[in-house]
Amino acid sequence: MTPIKDNNQTQKSVDAPPTLEYIHSLPKVELHCHLDGSIRLNTLIELAQQNKIKLPSFEPAELKQILKLGQNYDSLEDYLKVFDYTLSVMQGKDELYRTAWELAEDAAAENCRHIEVRYSPILHIKQGLGLTEVMEAVLQGLADAGRKFNIHTGVIVCGIRNINPETSMRLAELSVAYKNRGVVGFDLAGAEHNFPAKDHVEAFYLIHNNNINCTVHAGEAYGPESIHQALHYLNAHRIGHGTRLKEDGDLLNFVNDHRIPIEMCPTSNVQTNAVPSLSRHPLDFYLDFGVRVTVNTDNRLMSDTTVSEELYRISQEFGLSRNEVKKIILNGFKSAFMHHQEKSRMIESALAEMGHEGKLIGY
Repeated sequence: MTPIKDNNQTQKSVDAPPTLEYIHSLPKVELHCHLDGSIRLNTLIELAQQNKIKLPSFEPAELKQILKLGQNYDSLEDYLKVFDYTLSVMQGKDELYRTAWELAEDAAAENCRHIEVRYSPILHIKQGLGLTEVMEAVLQGLADAGRKFNIHTGVIVCGIRNINPETSMRLAELSVAYKNRGVVGFDLAGAEHNFPAKDHVEAFYLIHNNNINCTVHAGEAYGPESIHQALHYLNAHRIGHGTRLKEDGDLLNFVNDHRIPIEMCPTSNVQTNAVPSLSRHPLDFYLDFGVRVTVNTDNRLMSDTTVSEELYRISQEFGLSRNEVKKIILNGFKSAFMHHQEKSRMIESALAEMGHEGKLIGY
């Protein structure tokens, strides 16, 4: 006998506020996640002890407090100082392999089906490794973990604004060499103020000339002019953070009209003072306007967070429904740097798993 469907019960399920457990169960992606900002705290301590590297403390709770993990910092530059400690223990092949493996494992544990891990190989050669050795170790760690935990992975190589354009070109050349071998994109990261994106245009020309996807950190610590340069000088396919996009209405419409995804990292943006508080975060406005918003962690260690927790926090702050959370998740799947056929299969699988409650697919 076929059971009678209770439409009232179905409606209650759709309208029920999304719990953390519910969001954790949904298939997800992570598009903006720094390897050197997402090492496990215990791994940081263990590797420091093994390599006789000094930390402010080797006791997890105390170190977490000293490094202000999960707390607010005075500025983006203050936030970035914590990377001095994480990078100090990520200078060997074994260490890079392990941190890459563990990040993929952590993402898979919260039901992420695809993660794009970004880092700058140039920051991992202080103890004699070559750039290719760094790249091979990270790619192997991600690949091995991907097979074990059934998660799709890719690497985004980061040029650094505040080093020099020549280094960005060198990293772009490395990205070209590893295209179709695990590298899925190129990025420009680092301190935004006084380090304009347009200075790195030659590196991005090489990237585009080799048909490689790119994203750019912009509009986080500097105004919409930074986003303008990322789009119109570097031709970015996605924008990292973009919290100040709202200050330029014409640029906002351009981003929206061209369906350029924004890689938003709410907790990180509060911690670095990119926004004064979560309640003042532009994410809610962008969603209402129709911008293709994705939600990410930025740095799982520094922000003490996961994708599930980020989605839960914004759902609580802005009163998002389950379907609205699902739409954000689908924005992430749509915006992933992968081939169309592969992306379509992943989206179809995610939709089947999430169910078709209401209108989930939009342009």
